[in-house]
Parts: sequence; C-alpha cells; structure tokens
Amino acid sequence: MVDWRVVWAKSVFDTHGRMTQWLPLQQHLDDTGAVAALLVEEWVSPQVIGRIAGDLPDGVDGVRALACWLAACHDVGKASPAFAVQVPTLADRMRAAGFSASPMLVSHPQRGRANHALVGYSAVRDFLRAAFGGERVVLAEQLGGIVASHHGVPPERSALAEVGRLTELTGVGVWREAREFFLRRASAEVDLSRYRDVRLSLPSQVLLTSIVILADWIASNGDLFPLLEAHEPPAEFDLDARVELGWKRLGLPGRWRAQPVEGDVGAVFRARFDPRAAGARPVQVAAVEVAREQAVPGLMIVEAPMGVGKTEAALLAAEELAARSGADGCFVALPTQATTDAMFGRVRRWLEALPGRDGSTSVTLAHGKASLNDEFDGLLRKGWLASIGFDIGDAPVAHVWLQGRKKGVLASFVVGTIDQVLFAGLKSRHLMLRHLGLASKVVVIDEVHAYDVYMSQYLHRVLHWLGAYGVPVVLLSATLPAARRAELVAAYSGDSRVPVDPGYPCIVATGEVESRSLPLPEPGVDVALDRLPDDLDTLVSYLRDRLREGGCAVVVRNTVARVQETAERLEREFGAENVTIDHSRFLACDRARIDLGLLRRFGPDGHRPGQHIVVASQVVEQSLDVDFDVMVTDLAPMDLMLQRMGRLHRHQRSRPEPVVRARCAVVGVEDWDGAPVMTVPGSRRVYGEHLLFRSAALLVDRAAVRLPADIAPLVQSAYGDEPLGPQAWQQPMEYARRDAELLAARRADAARAFLLGETGPTSGSLVGWIRAGVGDADETPQGLAQVRDGAESLEVLVVQSDGHGGLLTPEWIERGGGEPIPVDLEMDPAQAKVVASCALRLPVALSNPGVDHALIAALEANRFTSFDSSPLLRGQLVLVLDENRRAEIRHGDVRFLLTYDPRKGLTHERG
Repeated sequence: MVDWRVVWAKSVFDTHGRMTQWLPLQQHLDDTGAVAALLVEEWVSPQVIGRIAGDLPDGVDGVRALACWLAACHDVGKASPAFAVQVPTLADRMRAAGFSASPMLVSHPQRGRANHALVGYSAVRDFLRAAFGGERVVLAEQLGGIVASHHGVPPERSALAEVGRLTELTGVGVWREAREFFLRRASAEVDLSRYRDVRLSLPSQVLLTSIVILADWIASNGDLFPLLEAHEPPAEFDLDARVELGWKRLGLPGRWRAQPVEGDVGAVFRARFDPRAAGARPVQVAAVEVAREQAVPGLMIVEAPMGVGKTEAALLAAEELAARSGADGCFVALPTQATTDAMFGRVRRWLEALPGRDGSTSVTLAHGKASLNDEFDGLLRKGWLASIGFDIGDAPVAHVWLQGRKKGVLASFVVGTIDQVLFAGLKSRHLMLRHLGLASKVVVIDEVHAYDVYMSQYLHRVLHWLGAYGVPVVLLSATLPAARRAELVAAYSGDSRVPVDPGYPCIVATGEVESRSLPLPEPGVDVALDRLPDDLDTLVSYLRDRLREGGCAVVVRNTVARVQETAERLEREFGAENVTIDHSRFLACDRARIDLGLLRRFGPDGHRPGQHIVVASQVVEQSLDVDFDVMVTDLAPMDLMLQRMGRLHRHQRSRPEPVVRARCAVVGVEDWDGAPVMTVPGSRRVYGEHLLFRSAALLVDRAAVRLPADIAPLVQSAYGDEPLGPQAWQQPMEYARRDAELLAARRADAARAFLLGETGPTSGSLVGWIRAGVGDADETPQGLAQVRDGAESLEVLVVQSDGHGGLLTPEWIERGGGEPIPVDLEMDPAQAKVVASCALRLPVALSNPGVDHALIAALEANRFTSFDSSPLLRGQLVLVLDENRRAEIRHGDVRFLLTYDPRKGLTHERG
C-alpha cells in the first residue's frame, strides 16, 4: 500500500543549499483547510460571507464547506513529477514509495509549463465531473479555476490545453491516484452532490479564491505551522492543537460589529467627533437618514460645500450602512498623499470612539510613503508589540501580518489614496485580495469630482464591481455636474436613468430612495471679483492697495514656474519674511514643514501675521484648511476656481477694513477683451482650452460670486452643453470643445488596455480573468501610470555631497539634517526614513519622452550599496547636490542644471 504522506509540499534550505525542513502535502492541505474554516468563522466579513452565500443552496454553511474544500485541495497539483523532482532528497523518498519520476525531468524545457496550479485545475475539474456525473458541469470548471488561481494569477485557456499534453510532467498511474486520494480525503465530510447545479457568480469565485490564498499563506508560515526536520519521516500531527496554536500566534484582530446610529444624531456626533459641538449639521443628519431609508445598502452621493462636515457625514452613514450590510470595516480614499495623511488622524479618532469593536482593531495607511507618517508608525510599533505578546488592550493597531501592498487593504479600517481603490479595476496579480479588502467594507471616496476622464474609467469599473459585491459606497464632492452624477450612479447600479436633480446641496442614493435636498449653510461668503492684466506690476499694485492696513493674501498659480517667478518679485517688494512659497517641487519633508506652517498661521486656530502673502500652486485647493482675506488666482476650470475661492473668509475672524469683504482677482489671461479670452500657455497645457473658455465666459462680466449659493449653478453651466459667452467666442469655443472630446475619447480608450472586465454571466470562470494584465500593481511610477493618465514626473531622493566622496542628509532639513550617510555599509532604519522623507518630484519638463530616459540613465549612476540594502530606499533614483545645493546632470547631448532652495524649491535650466 502506498504511503501517500511521502508526497511533499514544503521544503526549506539553508544558505549552503542544504535542505533543512520539509512538510508532507497531506499535512499542508489539512492545515490550509482548517485555517480556511477559521477565516470564514472568525475573520472574513459577514458582508462577504453573505455575498457568496447568495449563490449557494445552503447559505453560510455552504460558504464554509466550499472554502474549506477548496483550501484542502488547492495544492493537489503538487502530486506530480514536475513538482516532486525539484528537491532530489524528497523525490528519492517518493521513488522508494513507488512514485516514478526521472531525475532528468528537473531540466525538462517544458517543466515550468506544468506548474502545480495548472495540474490542480485538471485534477479538480476531472474529479468533480466524475462526482457530478457529467462532462459539462459548470461548477467543475469554476472550482477548478479557483484552485488554479491560488497564486494570484488565474490560468489562461491556452496554458490549460498545453499542460494536458505534458503527461510525463503531470504524471499518470500512481500520480493520478495520489491526486484522487487527496481530493477524496478533502471530500470526506462534504456532500458535494448538493452543489452540482450551482453556478457561482464571478464575484463569488473571486472572493472564494481570496479566502483560499489567505489560508494558504497562513498555513505556509513556518513560524505558525512548523515543518518537519529534514531527516524526519512523515509524521501524524494533532491537527486541532496545531491549528489552534498557529491561529493564536497569528492573532488577527477581531471584527468590528457595527451598530446602527440610533437616537439623536447630534448626540452621536458629539460622542464620535466633538463633545463641545452643539449638534450634528444638516448634511450629517440627512446622510444617516438616507442610509436608514435604503432598503438594501448601496450607493450614496453627498454633494455639499467645502467645510460643512461631509467627512463626518460619510463616517456616520458608514456606521449605519455597515450595521445593515454586515461590513466590518471602512475604506476612506482621497486624491493625494497629503489629503490622505491629514485624514488618517481624523479617521483614527473616530475609530477609537466607535462601539462594536471586538478588542484591538486593524488599521492601515495605504500609500507609498505611509512609513513616514509618525502617527501610523506608532500604530506599527503597537502592532509589533502585540505580535510578541504584549497586551495593548483595545487600541487600534497596524497588525504585523496585515502589512504590505498585497495585504494592507485587508485591514478593517484603511485610509488610502484613490489609487488603492482604482487598482481594483486593473488587471493585476493578486487582484482578488484587493477585491476582498474592498468587498468587506463600506467604501468612502472623497473629492470624487477631482478624477479625470482616464481615472474615471477605472473608478466606474470599480463601482460596477462594488455594486456586484453589495458594498455600500459613499461618494463625496463639493459639487458634480449632473451628467457626472448620473454616470456614477449608472456605474454602480447599472441604472442609466438620470437621477432627478434635487438642487444643491443634496444627497442622491440608489435603491428607490428619494433624493434629499439640503439647506444652504449660512452665513455665506460674498466674493467680489476683479479681473486684472497678467503682469507682475499690476499684481504688486493690487496687493499693496488691498493690504495697505494689513491682512493675508494668497496668490494661486497654475504652474510651478509661475509660482517661483511671482514669489521672486513679491519678495523684493514686500520682503522675503512676508512671503511663503508652496508648491509640489519641494522635498517631501520641506513640503510638510511648509504646510504645517500655513496651518499654524492660517488654519482655524491660526496665529495670523499682520501682513503676509502666500504664493502657491494648486496644492492649496484641497489639502489645507486655510483662510485668507484676499486672493489672486490664475483662471482655471470653474469647479477649481470655486475650490480656491473657498479659502477666502473661510473662518470667522476680524479683518482690516480694506479686506472686510472677500475679494478674488482673476489673472492668467492674455487679454480680457479678447474674442474669446485666452489664458496663458501654461494654464492651457495643464487644463486644456475648452474648460478654460467656459470658465472665462462665466466670469468675464460677473461682479461677484456668492458661496455656496452660486456653486451648483456655475458648475452645471461650466460642464453643461449650453453655449456660453458672446457670439464672437462661439467658433473658437466649438473647436476647443471638439478637441476636448477627441482627447477624452483617446484617454478613455487608453485606459481600457488593462481595465478589468465586467462581472459577466454566472456560467463563466476565472480562467482568463486578467488576461494580458500588468503583473503586480502598486504605487511605483509604473503602477500609477496604469490608473492615472501616464506616469507622473520622476521622483528622486535628494542627498548632499560632503565634498570628499561621501554623502550627507540635506543640511537644511529639520530632522536628521547634515548627518553622514554610509555609502557601502548598511544604513540605519531611522536614517533611511530621513532619506526617504527627502523625496522630490522633478519638473514635468524633465519627464518628457526622450528626456526622461537620458535623465534616468544619468541618475542611475548614483547607485549606493547602503540604499540598495534598505527596503525603504531600494530601487529609488538618487540626486546628489553639492554644497551649494546644485547638481549638473549630463547624458549624451542632454544637460540640466538643477538648483534647490529650501524657500523656493527646485529650479532647473537645460544646457
């Protein structure tokens, strides 16, 4: 009788290539099946369980049964010659037990094509066909596809056909008997016949696959599930004790059991956010009421002006939606890393006040530089302490196991950039884990108006899948064009009917819930409009007049070059101490310092200087809660103009007499008497002519804008189809509209290259699901290029030369500046964080095709062992400045002179 336990699954080698440990396949399958049971019973969200259960005749019991069976079968393809011959010692043991496999197969040119996931597909499909008594049983194909996808990449149909012909590698005879033995063993306690006619939806298949992947990863962890020593023969383990100990050591945080928002919403608001508050605002009360009214939790769009508490409204609604849907967490997505970092603390404080948390709760900050956030770093330390046995009570933690780009989204509460959501619409490896992370939560997406045509293709597809999973979604916006609102509703629900316009502010929801109109917040802000010529002399005169008795102004430019040019002149006129510069071309740590300084001076509780001017790019539009007396701004699309104006008289305070009324001067126009008005070239490059024309048409004769009353009418007009402006403008505006439509169509087509398909019919399987995908998706420039319209400009890490062949951290930075950096030795992790905080995004002009390749080639000469040995810095481009903060980059005919000024940021010249 064959001893099936000699079939091996796991092996470990030392640094000399000697095998030190191994584990039988039978044991690994038992471990994985048992872990899958615990995941379903204790960790996977009830919302996810309920979604899968809807496809099964026995509901939740069927979810557990199928998940365990799939996990107990996932590696059955390892019972094949192609896999067994990889470790000669273990292959010899198997030969002695009757498993014939030539040692020469290890170098077989086709061995890689007979990988165990593909062999597993055929084994499971054929086994189920025999069990179900039919050749064309859909479920046999579907479950086979799940087993074949357990490494995160569903199989291709062509690969499955090819592996069927490689019998010398897949194995017949005793090899096939072994596979059937393990499949029968997994089926001993499962009545598979009850599922014969089941057809799993594609969303259910994706979710089941993710459970199998997680069970496999946990059971493959040798610290949790120890292996046998190399010399030990197959042994029987006490499975119950082994799994209990491994699960305890893993220590996954408990679920959040959400509770309905009962009673007075104002009292709940005070308990969650501010004990001193008078109560909840209308938008917050309405959001909870709409959530209660949805028969089935679905999509909710909250449109309201800046500063009225939309975030708190979304979080309160998330509590109600989660309590009704079974979601056990929340994902909050924002446009940028800056807005994400700012939101993280707010969400954490809400989380700490939440009822229904079962012990400690897992939380993560999901963007490429999360490790540089001090608050998140503290949660990482708590998570590490918990992992080694320290009692941290019920505090939120960044759990050690739930870290990294593949598992981070599985934490219960996630605050991340929008890219982390958009990646769920991108064909990529381990995509199913990203889907599981979103499918378990309420998803909140802020600033939804900020995503362009390209990104919106991914957003719409993700909303389609979230709708299929039954995930409650809350979208937040200052305002949306009516057509955009309809697109979002249709993407989620499939309902292409245009929602009735309820006015503004409003809440629109799916599920036959009547749209809710809200009162405009009072008091509003009346912003007087001026239109100025685009020259610096006029700007100086205007600011001198408005600030003659003091006050604080902000000048917003559409390009960094214009920011720097303007700031240089204003420093000469008003004094450098009275001018602050803020844009995207600063070191990350310098930018954080500048933003913090702005909040301290111009935030809600800021200590304002007597007179000051901030010159900034678009960074002041969204990420900072700051308040100014007067604004000068380049013309921009209307929604962005209104965002900028929202920084005027934002907070209640006394102001000098000349700026008692809010004023906004619009510049960046070549000639206000033009037909039509033409903006400066830099603005046209950033935003295109079409939206700038329409914005100009709405402002050219306007004396004032009333916020928030004018927000919706202006935005709807700017993005509508009705002609705007004088008759003499119409022909050039029509040409611009056509150009914009052609560009939008090209961008939409480009986005579809790696766009995930729709959910499809229930007869489909995972085979070919991410065909022609992109591989791994993450926040590298390559990953971001897939979900944003092309790669962002190059990012480098900035260090300084010490003049003697060594390196220093930049001497001017506040934390860790001027310290020697090892070149060939390993870098201290604390110093690696300092270096990582010196990230700098280069000008877009240096990232043009042809230039960026030369630039990268030149920068790659700066390779240092100390950087390559650090997980935080590995693979990053390094820019070395001299003691004068300059660098000359040469490559072939390309020459750039870069200069960094801690006050002004990076400037560049091309030689």
